[in-house]
Amino acid sequence: MIICGSCALNFLVNRLARAARLTQYAHGGGGACKIPPGELERIVTGLTGGGDALVVGGADGDDAAVLRVAGGRAVVSTADFFTPVVDDAYDWGRIAAADALSDVYAVGGEPLMALNLLGWPSDALPAELAREVLRGGRDVADLAGCPIAGGHSIDDPEPKYGLAVTGVADPGRLLRLDAGRAGVPLSLSKPLGLGVLNARHKATGEVFPEAVETMTTLNAAAAVAALERGAACATDVSGFGLLGHLYKLARASGVTAVVDAAAVPYLDGARAAVRDGFVPGGTRRNLAWVSPHTEFRRIAEEERLLLADAQTSGGLLVAGEIPGAPVIGELAPLGRRHLVVR
Repeated sequence: MIICGSCALNFLVNRLARAARLTQYAHGGGGACKIPPGELERIVTGLTGGGDALVVGGADGDDAAVLRVAGGRAVVSTADFFTPVVDDAYDWGRIAAADALSDVYAVGGEPLMALNLLGWPSDALPAELAREVLRGGRDVADLAGCPIAGGHSIDDPEPKYGLAVTGVADPGRLLRLDAGRAGVPLSLSKPLGLGVLNARHKATGEVFPEAVETMTTLNAAAAVAALERGAACATDVSGFGLLGHLYKLARASGVTAVVDAAAVPYLDGARAAVRDGFVPGGTRRNLAWVSPHTEFRRIAEEERLLLADAQTSGGLLVAGEIPGAPVIGELAPLGRRHLVVR
């Protein structure tokens, strides 16, 4: 019997993937392994900036930096990487690439080129799995029309992967944190629950295909729709959770963001994961950070945790209405708190 080379490689990779659960090689996973938001802000205060040419970025902690250049254009730059959120190497690569590209879409940009960022425990995990991670990243970048031109790798005790992405934008049509205005509705393009489902996957090995599909879906269409409808304010929902990213938006815009908890969509199994105790440490840190700035109106602890859940490659949160995205609240004049959850 003759076996083709590609079939043999696929067989080997699948066998290696079954033997090595990637999530067990990392202390955290995805957005949940970020430095806590309050601590991060203290670290970087006063260390960012770039003069008048830097039209987005710096003190507000926008999703990407946008620098005005000659010819009426702007350059968008961002980098994002994290430890495994799923055990499948190819899917992890796809998720990490989609997450990194999302930062460009979140400011209204178009990705042009990316570089791989790879940390790999060479003595613990085979190189064939690293290749699968990179293949997943390449395939999602291809969907975005964004070639990957090399990158950088290090030998690392924990596996890490992501992209540094360069894009372009029209400086007169950007999505930014500080452009929110009272009276505008809030739309969310993807359901929540990714953090708690990934935590359950890490602990039990149970696979959640809907979560993988959500995390590997690009935010390109949501960004285009937002710009076409005249939106000027948006962010993507990632490691700081819906409430964390919404707090940053409301603070930068000088408004209060009101969330209708009953209108927020969740992935199947998310509530059960919280009830069963699969809550990432990052989710609890997010809730602790936003709670002093939030008025919760009869909102149970389970709901609060889900609203603060540390997402990986979550959706766009847009100040405005876009097709297919539920309206989950609105921006209001600044009150006693920057956030109200009712």
